[in-house]
Amino acid sequence: MSDKAAPSTEPRTTSLSDLPRHQGGAEALARLLARALFAGRWRPGDDFPKEMDLCHHFAVSRNQVRNALASLTATGLIERTAGRGSVVRMVDDWHLLDPLVSDWMTGIESLDASLIREIFAFRYSAEPVVARLAAEAAEPADLDRLAAAYQGMCATADKPGARDLHAEHDVAFHDAIYRASHNLVWRQMGHLLRPSIIALIQSSQARVSAEHEGLGDSLARHGRVLEAINRRDAAAAESAAREVLRRTAIDLAIVPAPSHSHLASEDSP
Repeated sequence: MSDKAAPSTEPRTTSLSDLPRHQGGAEALARLLARALFAGRWRPGDDFPKEMDLCHHFAVSRNQVRNALASLTATGLIERTAGRGSVVRMVDDWHLLDPLVSDWMTGIESLDASLIREIFAFRYSAEPVVARLAAEAAEPADLDRLAAAYQGMCATADKPGARDLHAEHDVAFHDAIYRASHNLVWRQMGHLLRPSIIALIQSSQARVSAEHEGLGDSLARHGRVLEAINRRDAAAAESAAREVLRRTAIDLAIVPAPSHSHLASEDSP
């Protein structure tokens, strides 16, 4: 379903000139470098900046750089080879569910397109199943949480200056579905995926805004998920959740929008 990122075939610059200075120790440096990587500055197969170049640019010790690179290596982002230096690993090797990686992703609005596709491919497979479980296991408090998040989405949709607040309610809606599954693993998964879900929602909203579209279609699809879970209709909840994600895939240009003729055939009895 997703397009795997292939190693670079053309030389790419490893210039650090436009990366910001950083304050703090090795953890802060690792975070800065990881976020630049997630944004697509370096791609799988690219050479990563050399230790001495990092030392000079950030005016830090070689020991601090080595500790930062060790964190990137431990989370599968880069591979260090004696005599060659560091190379960016394939996205398949990145530990996207590592709490440290999840933390590094928090707040990034411009995730690399290949990374968005990888995260979305997982969500497209997982979230409909989680929605089914939520319809079967949701308790009154879960339903209240879902309804509150949806009401927040409706109140902030297309409201000038409320884009970030709308995204928060949208994330809260998906988080509530994971929690309503009452499955420990899925609930933890939802927590770890939260930063990437935020990034996906923000990217989708930016695309909708750029094309001057409203959020009515998105609200309608989320509303059908809520209704199905409230009715305890597991099959309908799974189907509705898949439709929410299909719309997101269209918004992100991951899959093409259906033609008018296709839509007409879908709407026919």
